[in-house]
Amino acid sequence: MARHIQLIFFTFLLSCVTAFAAADADSLLTRADSLREEYLFEESIGLYDEALSLCRDSAERISILDRRMLSENGLGMRDFVLHPTVVARHRFSLDEFFLYYPLEDRSWRTVPNQLDTSGTHSIYKAVYVPEGSTSVYFSAPDQGGSMNIYRTEKKDSLWSVPCLLNEYLVSSGDEIYPMLSPDGRRLFFASSGLYGMGGFDLYVSAWNEETQEWGPPSNMGMPYSSPFNDFLFIDTPDGKYSIFASDRNCPGDSVDVYVLEQESMPVRKSVGDIAALKALMSLEPEDDLSSFDNSMAVSQSMPEDADTRKYTDKVTEVRALRDSIGSYTSAIEEKRAELAQSDDAGERALLTQEILKAESSLPVFQDSLERASALLQQIEMEFLFKGIVLDMDKLINEADREVEGASSNYVFARMNPGGPLSLEMEQPEVEFDYTFMILPEGRFAEDNAVPDGIVYQIQIFSLSSRASVKDLRGLSPVFEEKNQSGNYVYRVGVFNRYNDVLSNLNKVKKAGFRTAFIVAFENGRPIQVSKARSLESRIRTVPVFQIAIVPDDGMLPDAVIEAVSSLCGKKDIAKTEKNGKITYIVGPFDDSELVRKVEEAVRAAGMEEVSSSQIGVKEVDLSE
Repeated sequence: MARHIQLIFFTFLLSCVTAFAAADADSLLTRADSLREEYLFEESIGLYDEALSLCRDSAERISILDRRMLSENGLGMRDFVLHPTVVARHRFSLDEFFLYYPLEDRSWRTVPNQLDTSGTHSIYKAVYVPEGSTSVYFSAPDQGGSMNIYRTEKKDSLWSVPCLLNEYLVSSGDEIYPMLSPDGRRLFFASSGLYGMGGFDLYVSAWNEETQEWGPPSNMGMPYSSPFNDFLFIDTPDGKYSIFASDRNCPGDSVDVYVLEQESMPVRKSVGDIAALKALMSLEPEDDLSSFDNSMAVSQSMPEDADTRKYTDKVTEVRALRDSIGSYTSAIEEKRAELAQSDDAGERALLTQEILKAESSLPVFQDSLERASALLQQIEMEFLFKGIVLDMDKLINEADREVEGASSNYVFARMNPGGPLSLEMEQPEVEFDYTFMILPEGRFAEDNAVPDGIVYQIQIFSLSSRASVKDLRGLSPVFEEKNQSGNYVYRVGVFNRYNDVLSNLNKVKKAGFRTAFIVAFENGRPIQVSKARSLESRIRTVPVFQIAIVPDDGMLPDAVIEAVSSLCGKKDIAKTEKNGKITYIVGPFDDSELVRKVEEAVRAAGMEEVSSSQIGVKEVDLSE
């Protein structure tokens, strides 16, 4: 009795310790995630390691290791940071931010639609399909619910069956907002499953003319990618701007759209100072407005008449310039007020310099306003001579409603969403299912050839004339063969194991074929069932493995190649890229002990990141 009580006490104590450890691990993970989002990658890795030391659940450990890898990725990406010039930033609703991109009007088709019938993703809200498109890239959920990138192309009057691009562009996460570059040679998209820092990162894949395929995607790096959600990247056709959206530092259901100067020759630099990195990742717009250009953002959503649109666009430009001058003048006045109240000599010198710099930029805006106003008056005179009467107040109000951020360096003009999609698609070819089934209506096999290997079937009857679907009594698939005597022989099913065919024999008899019996084939030739069973007993299914080696510098040392060759001869070594890292694949192997020896030899040759995985199974004839 005493021992029983002690056992209960120790069990209770152990459960308490386990619960406290789990709570501590959860607290560590929360802090580690927070540090990662603050770009303190080294500190977050330390906390992830502490959480691992407290965790005993294998599934939870995998999750922690995945999150730790995000910080390791961020640490590596910190050495290759871009420094683009930020022109503007404006906050929009997640449900319609894409309408403020300077793309073709009426081209965004909100989901759900014909291409994405679910429309349930929290970020992916629309598909870009301009009028006259002959090729469309879009995201849609697969059978497992993951978002993948598909392509459909117009062939004559029909659109092709949507297909995935290739294995490079499929990850364990989601891929959303695929967008082609203006020249069609690059594909931008966001992914939550490729090499990145967390959330959705931005990637670009280049078209390979030789293979006619999209190449391995590259993370676009900081500051485009962050530990938050970054998505929908485009380069404007005029070569001036790059635009993307991010929810970094945003409340729920909203995103910031960033406009950056397009970099013709980007230079990547290492940023070790955390304060400098955070400042860069905040993407604050430049104060100097002298490069202001709203020509890409004027609204295209006005009336379709060319003259009316021309007038409305010019009204938008004039209003934006006036607002910009007003905002800039107010900022100068605020600086002057600060200057008048400041007693600090250093601060006064800095304020004076800022005021002079701002005042030197004003003539640029004033000159642009004068020229735009003159053109506006010219258009009004043209209307007068043509006898055109417009409701100017209505048009100006419409222009006001369509424009956002007029007082910033860049004007965001709202485009109209497009109408419902109606693409006439090709019908996919449905592959015939050769799985044994009893259906409401039976089916004949599309191909009566018996597959190679050891195959069992159930012979149901033979007739002097051909059978009808009604004669099958729901059986599928039924094979038909005409024998030498001219009779038609009918067999059902394709079974590779005697136990499988035996377990279904009674089902066939109950369906009304009481005289049904088992037959066997070897490579399409009929053999006795006993011989087939004997052959089957000599065949064993074994797992097939491969080994992945990830060098730090992407190069496989000669010592590693020699170690592999000494153990397994001229095994294939394939070079590929996984999660943004150059990886060498060795295999296949059907000997688990040999796999272990090769892994040990590779580690002994200096490689730390080595792993093996099962990639399938194969049948081995034990008699050979």
